[in-house]
Amino acid sequence: MAIKIEKKIVGYEVVKDVAEPKTGKAPLEAANAPDIEHMHEQVQRPEELEGSTYKIKTPLSEHALYVTINDIVLNKGTEHEVRRPFEIFINSKNMDHFQWIVALTRIVSAVFRKGGDCTFLTEELHSVFDPRGGYFKKGGRFMPSLVAEIGDVIEQHLRKIGMIEPEGLDEHQRAFIEKKRAELRGEVEYAEEAESHTGDYPENAQLCTKCSTKAVIMMDGCMTCLSCGDSKCG
Repeated sequence: MAIKIEKKIVGYEVVKDVAEPKTGKAPLEAANAPDIEHMHEQVQRPEELEGSTYKIKTPLSEHALYVTINDIVLNKGTEHEVRRPFEIFINSKNMDHFQWIVALTRIVSAVFRKGGDCTFLTEELHSVFDPRGGYFKKGGRFMPSLVAEIGDVIEQHLRKIGMIEPEGLDEHQRAFIEKKRAELRGEVEYAEEAESHTGDYPENAQLCTKCSTKAVIMMDGCMTCLSCGDSKCG
């Protein structure tokens, strides 16, 4: 709609298309959009947060680590309700790694509160290798370092709250793997045990470069992983 200017113009200024910190939208766009709150540095911590605690037990120490990740719920009660990580704490009786663990939790918590995509943290932590060598966790999965396993816990939590899409085999792939497991053992009962995902793999299995699980065997003339289904034959 045209607007007629009846007075003399004495000055002007350019309205900048700057995103507002609360909505992440430009002023004109935000005016016509519903009031949706996004994660950002100015979000105040509520008095109470919901979270989950994960236990890490490694052969590197007799004491376990307990990783707690607390989440904040944004736009609660609306169709735009989302759950986002807000802070992380790590506790243990072992004080050998106290300084760098405190530093790590503060940095990761700051990234959580910054907002945006924080899933890159898992990849960065997974790529940390211990110069003394890694270890195999329960289930046969190889962890290159304690930091990498902390990253694995963060990834597990982000999958739980829906920030990372779950990875897994489809129904046909699972059926094929379970069938081959049963054939390998020569036991009908093993197929039923496989459904419970016990992580029981042959002792002579090799390490899978894709899922880091010691579950690669020679099957039908091809090296195949019994955990993720990765095959050298494609």
